[in-house]
Amino acid sequence: MALQDASWVRSRLRPRMGRRVAGLLLSIVVMGLCVAVFKLTGVGTSPCSCMNLGISRALGISFGTWQLLLNAALLLIVLRFAPEKISLGTLVNMVFVGYIAELFMHLLGGFIPPEGLPPLTLAVVFALTLAAYLVSASIYLAADLGCAPYDAVPMILAAHTTRLTYRAIRVVWDVAALSIGFALGETVGIATLITGFCLGPAITAVGARVRGWFEDA
Repeated sequence: MALQDASWVRSRLRPRMGRRVAGLLLSIVVMGLCVAVFKLTGVGTSPCSCMNLGISRALGISFGTWQLLLNAALLLIVLRFAPEKISLGTLVNMVFVGYIAELFMHLLGGFIPPEGLPPLTLAVVFALTLAAYLVSASIYLAADLGCAPYDAVPMILAAHTTRLTYRAIRVVWDVAALSIGFALGETVGIATLITGFCLGPAITAVGARVRGWFEDA
């Protein structure tokens, strides 16, 4: 068993691990910040966050705690069908993004007036937050240290069917998530639509540029 454990650890190692871990941790903090800003400004959040915010409020527990519980349940599926997708990034994402978002909601909540931001200010804040989310998500994926269970499940489903493409399964997965959030009173706004359905190609393009930071010199 010890030899198997050591082999698994070695298989998770990548070139420039220090840089990858630093990029991973920074991207997780920035993604949590972006989720908080999207929520506080009322422009919607990603489909996953939309669902988790709605469910956590309905259950009366914190967003971070519910997100952790859901990802822990999904992790069992990933362990069964695609354990190779699990690494440090999987655990860091499932444990910390929700709590970091909650922290920033608490810290920044007082800066948002009850009537909301002026339209021009809101547009600037949204554009900057969307750009930060794009770059941080790209770095998170380029670091190649595993993905969140929520993201891994559609990949598993696609690998076990020939009738639907991964892209189609992912769209259905995200639509189901945002529908649950919307049914529970969460805002489905422009940030929900863009982060859910339009960022994939952009993340691929940005990821191609940042991936070189993590490769061998």
